[in-house]
Amino acid sequence: MQNRTSRDTILWFFLAIFLASIFMLGRLLWPFVSIIVLASVVAGVFNPVYSFFNRKINSSCASFITCILVFFILFVPISFFVSILSKEAYDLYLTAKSAVLSDQIKSLLESSRILEKANLLLSNFKVEVTGVEFNKAISQIGKTVGFFLYEQASSIASNALKLLINFFLMLLVIYFLLIDGDKLVSFITDLSPLPGEQDEKLIQKFKDMGGAILIGNGLGGLIQGVLGGIVFMLFDLKSPFLWGVIMSLLAFLPIAGIGVVFIPAAIYLFLNERIAASIFFVIFYIILSGSIEYFFKPKLVGKRVKMHALLVFFSIIGGLELFGILGIIYGPLVATAFLTLTDIYHLNYQRLVDDDKN
Repeated sequence: MQNRTSRDTILWFFLAIFLASIFMLGRLLWPFVSIIVLASVVAGVFNPVYSFFNRKINSSCASFITCILVFFILFVPISFFVSILSKEAYDLYLTAKSAVLSDQIKSLLESSRILEKANLLLSNFKVEVTGVEFNKAISQIGKTVGFFLYEQASSIASNALKLLINFFLMLLVIYFLLIDGDKLVSFITDLSPLPGEQDEKLIQKFKDMGGAILIGNGLGGLIQGVLGGIVFMLFDLKSPFLWGVIMSLLAFLPIAGIGVVFIPAAIYLFLNERIAASIFFVIFYIILSGSIEYFFKPKLVGKRVKMHALLVFFSIIGGLELFGILGIIYGPLVATAFLTLTDIYHLNYQRLVDDDKN
């Protein structure tokens, strides 16, 4: 009995020290958590590239070449458009904050009498929308969107050295993850008290979601943003680069997507009596969005990541609120962890809980 008590004391003492060391390690790594998470996602996406090179050369050289590709594919384009985005987003914020936008909307509403016709229809429901309310809503949306993007872009552009250091730290993590990623996964799964197949399921779900975010949503958003920006430029609409970036981000959202930009743009063209351009915008939006959502993404990502569209929507919105622009990645990953653990619970532990209740 005494030996058992002694063993229990030693075990609890060890667990206390072990948990304290995990806590301190977490505090040490917390400033770099964004870098580590991003590096893990990018390393998972570029792992096939690394494997291709590793079949021909040793692992160190293969990882180094892969990191060079990551640099040119990710860092160079980001550096190129951040300063442009910052300027155009700030211009949008100033325009929405000033009376310029309000005057333009007021002029459009008066010339088209659309508000009067809308109120005639809404009168059946005892609802009325005034020009002042409409102006205020549009201006507030413009200020919110413009300031958010300006804040995100300027925080990057204002400290180019910090951006460079963080990116090279991410490349350093990617370099070692590509070489020793399997060892790290084995180390973590050995520490986990969960059965091996459950650990593998969690890890696989994270890999699938990371691939869906960067490959499916990332490439899909890039295509929609580039083509949308080109269309805005061709039809002589202001800030095509800014709206292209906004569409690239909105493309991550199911349900709404780039329609949040294209439909108001079509209405704006219609109010300006550019009827043909307005119809083209609607048709182009339907074709572009439909082809990406129902053909491109399913072909690229497959059906490995199953998550309800509404949950994806709120996980991204909540992620943006909590983590800023990186919430596009973090939000779905958090939702994936919850859904995977829920699935594991239903398959392996719910029966035990039901037995205890009975």
